[in-house]
Amino acid sequence: MMPFIVALFALVLVLPQLAANLAPTGTLRATFIANNPVQGRVDSTGATSGPATDLTRELARRLKLPHSITPLPSAGAVMESVTTGKADIGFLAYEAARAGQVDFSDPYLLSGSAYAVRADSSIKSSADVDRPGVTVGAVTGQSQEVWVREHIKSARIDALPTVPANAVLAALLLDGKVSAFAANRTRMEELARDFPAIRVLPDNFLVVGQAIVVAKGNRTRLDEVNRFLAGVRASGFVKTSIDRANLLGVEVAPAPSR
Repeated sequence: MMPFIVALFALVLVLPQLAANLAPTGTLRATFIANNPVQGRVDSTGATSGPATDLTRELARRLKLPHSITPLPSAGAVMESVTTGKADIGFLAYEAARAGQVDFSDPYLLSGSAYAVRADSSIKSSADVDRPGVTVGAVTGQSQEVWVREHIKSARIDALPTVPANAVLAALLLDGKVSAFAANRTRMEELARDFPAIRVLPDNFLVVGQAIVVAKGNRTRLDEVNRFLAGVRASGFVKTSIDRANLLGVEVAPAPSR
């Protein structure tokens, strides 16, 4: 009984320290990309759901803190919220360029990226995309746009400034303004579900880890986030969140090898 009491007393002492480090304002403030269904969704009332919301709520519950979660329009906005101290944590896909501005946790899930094409397109796999006469659409600043900029050599890239509505994106493909559109598989599978004249290529051209980001240089904060994520990955919490959000092309990230 005595070791349990000692451990409980230690936890009582440590929790306020962790809370103060992770959420210095007394509220755990989180941000995510509003138009990325892999991170979360925003309904007509402004309520959020999905892994970013689930993880923020669970971390706040363990810290015994209130929380707020704010959907933002882009990855750049999420990074700015963290680097300026407007948010304590943000949700982003890992990219080397972003890692120069914020610190990334270990990934909590892996998200596939795929091309959507017209159902009657001659493009059968991702390898068929990079050829003359093909126009690849993507959204500026997203992981998929960064990847195609770096890897596509023969096809033309048409970068859009913002994420279009599904009806607009479908029109771009069906009217032939773009031959293939690069985005996360969840978004592309939902597009194909709504527009049967569009299909998604079977292979992923990119798999990215979704992670939590914190301001650079706070190793204690990053270590605590990683401990939290290790627990929720192992317990099945992340898998339950993925299933509840009905995310396609997404799986729980494996434990990192150190």
